[in-house]
Amino acid sequence: MNETLRYAALVLFCSAVGLAAVLANRLTERVKIPVPLLVLVGAALAVHALPGVQAPSELAVERVMTIALVLVLFDGGMHIGPSRFRAAAAPILSVGVVGTALTAAGAALIVHYVCGIGWFPAVLVATAVAPTDPAVVFSVLGKREIRGRSSTILEGESGANDPVGIALMSSLIAAGGLSAAGFASVGTQFVAQMVIGLAVGVLGGRALLVFMRRVALPSEGLYALRTLASCLMLYGIATLAHGSGYLAVFVAGIVIGDARAPYKPEIKRFHAALAGLAEIVAFAVLGLTVDLTVLARPDVWLPGLVLGAALTVLIRPLAVGACLLPVRLQRTERVFVLLAGLKGAVPILLGEFLRAAHIADAERLYGIVVVVVIFSVLVQGSSVPGLARLLRLPVRTVQTRPWQIGVRLADEPEGVHRFGVAPGSAAQGCTVQGLGDRVGDIWVSIVVRATGLVPVRGDTELRAGDEVVVLADPELHDTLADLFGAA
Repeated sequence: MNETLRYAALVLFCSAVGLAAVLANRLTERVKIPVPLLVLVGAALAVHALPGVQAPSELAVERVMTIALVLVLFDGGMHIGPSRFRAAAAPILSVGVVGTALTAAGAALIVHYVCGIGWFPAVLVATAVAPTDPAVVFSVLGKREIRGRSSTILEGESGANDPVGIALMSSLIAAGGLSAAGFASVGTQFVAQMVIGLAVGVLGGRALLVFMRRVALPSEGLYALRTLASCLMLYGIATLAHGSGYLAVFVAGIVIGDARAPYKPEIKRFHAALAGLAEIVAFAVLGLTVDLTVLARPDVWLPGLVLGAALTVLIRPLAVGACLLPVRLQRTERVFVLLAGLKGAVPILLGEFLRAAHIADAERLYGIVVVVVIFSVLVQGSSVPGLARLLRLPVRTVQTRPWQIGVRLADEPEGVHRFGVAPGSAAQGCTVQGLGDRVGDIWVSIVVRATGLVPVRGDTELRAGDEVVVLADPELHDTLADLFGAA
């Protein structure tokens, strides 16, 4: 077989795997196993069973995972946006930063005293398994979405603790051990990375927003490519400045999340698709690094199961629960946040850092991290839908809407407001005429319901879940937001 045919066979294989991963989303709605885990296991089995499939180099894994995480974090930041972030900023920051550190400390105690591993490798393993991945939680929930602040806290926590975990691991490996001087070095590097990453994210996000709004491009397709290039540029700038590039792109995503800009819906859809692809690629690449013979060793899977169980029922509830004590949350939402902190790609990536740094007994430590992730997704993840039902959390079914109507305008429209009717809001049960009587001079132009478009008349009654487009003076935005928001 010549090189052209060999390359064509590789393209065919990769495209078939990608298509299978996309279609597997239908399967996960029934079996409640997230697609990323299926991809991870499939890749690990392929390396073990197929002679032609080889594990990538450590450098290749790091480079692929870097781009994948940048895309995932940027999209996650845009999905949260500044309004949702402000509503849950305190718990996000406390859980994402302090909670991650406390989780790592508690896990280190378990790894050292229960699993019998030395202090420095125990701290490294604990740091690796501390970050969470909300995408896994939302994957097992399928088309159901948790209302309230719990979902925002889980999303924001992951966006914060992924950069925190990566920065801590890099600093610990650079320190080379546990000592007073080492802790001082770790603390200094960590604070510097967080501060620089935050500054680049805020300033870069604002600059990107101005760029998006003021600089027109000749083609619609270029707008999404511009944000992609800018996102990668912010990562590079922050990293070259010795900051956290991951935190920078996450913060930049938050800054532009709710802002209006030309072709913004197309840009968000583009990045959401990229993030989904990046997550599949990340788990596939990480799966190729997993050695099943190492996972089968009792000194790997047994400590991994012990640590996974301890994180689920003891360490995370105590660490995150302490951070959430001053936060006003409903009891059911609090319990869900404590028990739904699932692990994902970042812990395995941090485990790969151990191998790349040639830490003593790195293969065993990496295997323990992988077992913890598999335990979290299989055991903890499969219980998430039942936990949501048991706690009677407000859940709504997300309906896919493949058809869209709209108009294109040369200039930004003024006074156009789009709201969703929240359950229990003042707008729920109100007629279009009654809404005008409350607010004043407004025009309800479009009402979209789960069943489709609703004819707009004076006696049209608004229901929870409706999406409403209102033409009104821009100064009435806050008044309208209060009417449509939850009571």
